[in-house]
Parts: sequence; structure tokens; C-alpha cells
Amino acid sequence: MGLRAADDSDRDSDDETIGMIHRRDNGGASSAPATSSRWVIDARQLVRTYQMGQNQVHALRGVDLQVGPGDMVAIVGASGSGKSTLMNILGCLDRPDAGSYVLDGVHVDTAGKNARADLRNQKIGFVFQGFNLLARTSAVENVELPLLYHRNDHRLPTRRLAEEALQRVGLGDRMDHEPSELSGGQQQRVAIARALVTKPSLVLADEPTGNLDSRTSMEIMALFQDLNREGVTIVVVTHEDDIARCTNRKVELRDGLVVHDERLRDRVDAAQEAARRKSSDSVIA
Repeated sequence: MGLRAADDSDRDSDDETIGMIHRRDNGGASSAPATSSRWVIDARQLVRTYQMGQNQVHALRGVDLQVGPGDMVAIVGASGSGKSTLMNILGCLDRPDAGSYVLDGVHVDTAGKNARADLRNQKIGFVFQGFNLLARTSAVENVELPLLYHRNDHRLPTRRLAEEALQRVGLGDRMDHEPSELSGGQQQRVAIARALVTKPSLVLADEPTGNLDSRTSMEIMALFQDLNREGVTIVVVTHEDDIARCTNRKVELRDGLVVHDERLRDRVDAAQEAARRKSSDSVIA
């Protein structure tokens, strides 16, 4: 699925939107509507259609999604439901054909290519299924990388911030290890530290447990729960119901529409579940 090409409106809107991003990050006023200020994600009537040969694929057919600060939301759905398309738009990798998307007070649907790149760098931390770490590069250097592209301040103490992020995810003693020297769970913790190091408004996790065994998956979700208790806003895309039940809210997509949006009353305690699975593994062994 290719990214939408930049057009004249992309280029024309970049300077204005980038200025707005920087003003908000520096504590200044934003021209975003006041009604959107209560949401980290405020997406309304998102529509996205792709041309596949002679056929049109209606990936999103009018999706509404609002996520408040400090929430932890799972987006679920079968293959072809629109999860990936929605994730691309929420992550500023693509723009909708219709509808509006405001991310932390900044209008994304009218932002150009460069402005969306700034938004991704400054307001979003990504966690991927495949970890996406650089080989033959230490954990601390992997975590430090997003700071090197941070446009606001090139004088950031990048190494210290990277070390603090690794300590936050429990890898203070693995800073100099390369990915090949780390377990899958440890590699994902490095990826989470990398997502946190820029202090983003939002963490987007795309199938973050897809390459992990069931116990390690719960350990990663326990880490996400700890971060969420600290106030980090997290959106997890998953096809696994036990992972979704570790969040506060489950949003289900089907055929490009939200068909179910439920606030979960009894969130699974991932740390307890990880301990239970570890105990079961010991008995089986």
C-alpha cells in the first residue's frame, strides 16, 4: 500500500502547519478548533479509497474515533477491515480522501508531506511488530536515533535521554547490547524506549506482540499498562483478543466502519497474567 503522493496543496500547507506544530510545542496558542483540544485523536468521518486496477477498494467508509489523553485503546478487526489504513492515517503516514483528523490540536487532513513528517517525529511514537531496530547498532544508539531528527532543538542531550528511556523500560543493563544479543521481548522493549524518547503525545503500537510468545506478549502489555498509568496515551492495533482485553477500550472495525466501541470494565492485569503463564510453563517443563 503506497503512501499518498505530495501535491501542490501538500507543499502550500507545510509552512503554516509546521509553524503551528512548533508554536504548540513551545506552549503557544494553536489555530486548531477549541472543541478538539480535549482529544489527542479527533478523527471524524474518515474516508479512504484505493484504486486497485479497475476496482475501487473502500478501505474506510466514514470512521469516527476520539481518544482522550491518558487512554489506552485497542483497535481490532479481521484482515481487510481497515485497521492498517486507519493506522496509517492516525500515524500521519497517509491522508484521508474525506473527513477530518486533528492530532493533539493540529489538523492533519490539511497538512502537507513535510508537516506530517514533523508531526510523526514530534507527536507520535511508533512500535512495530518486527521491532525495526538497526542491526550492529547498540540499544542506546537505536533509541537515540529519533532525537537526531528532532527539528526543535539540535542541542538535546540525546545520549542521556536515550539512557533514561531504556531505564524506564527495564533495560538499563542492556544499553550496549546489539539486537542480535537481545531476546525478542528485550528487542521490543528497546523499540518501546525508542517510541518514548521524544516524549510523544501518542504511542501507536501496530501488532506489538505479533512476533512474541504468549508469556512475553503479556510482559510487553504489562509494560504498556505501566506506561499508561503514568499518563501515556496508547493505541494498539491487534487481532488478538487477549491483548485487546489488556486495554481500557476496544474499537472493532469491519468493512471500513466502526461496528463496536466498548469501554472495558475489567481490564486484564497483564503482569499477573504473565506471572500465571510463567508458572504454567514451569509446570509443563
